[in-house]
Amino acid sequence: MIIGLTGGIACGKSTVAAMLSERGAFVVDADRIAREVVMPGEPALAEVAAVFGQAVIRDDGTLDRRKLGEIVFADPDKRRQLEAILHPAIRERMWTLIRQAKADEPGRMVVADIPLLYETGQEGLYNGVLVVYVPREMQIKRLLARNPELDEAQARERIDAQMDIERKKELADWVIDNSGSLESTKRQVEALWRRLSDMRKP
Repeated sequence: MIIGLTGGIACGKSTVAAMLSERGAFVVDADRIAREVVMPGEPALAEVAAVFGQAVIRDDGTLDRRKLGEIVFADPDKRRQLEAILHPAIRERMWTLIRQAKADEPGRMVVADIPLLYETGQEGLYNGVLVVYVPREMQIKRLLARNPELDEAQARERIDAQMDIERKKELADWVIDNSGSLESTKRQVEALWRRLSDMRKP
């Protein structure tokens, strides 16, 4: 069984992914892969530099993610240009890992943690989609707490760059409400894990 895991910025996807991993799922993290595909020497980094200029490359040859973020979150066309470079590279590497995991342990649950799963039309590739949900205003508060360099307008800009969290919640096969305590989230994950385990039984 391969589950797509998504949500919005600062909704707590990583927390839920870690809980699923603790229960035995193999988690493939699109954010981690997104960082890997723009490491020095990777073709995607050269493409980013060609499109956005050397200003987004630090002196040591690494990507200046903050500078690039300022450009793409302020301009939807620039963001689409970046996504056209990164998404194919990320998707190819993700599916290599997923196929390898299924070959190594066919019965193991695989969770693909993908922030822009719905935005990139990938929901049909999975057996189901799990959305980690918190209300929009809580997203903003958590994002500002996590990224103090952002002001509220920038935080809203980044959240608005994604599909509305309420819409994701409507589209989901399963929802974890992460707006309460950590214990509440754990209980929901445990209940979902039992349901998914039952679904996988012959």
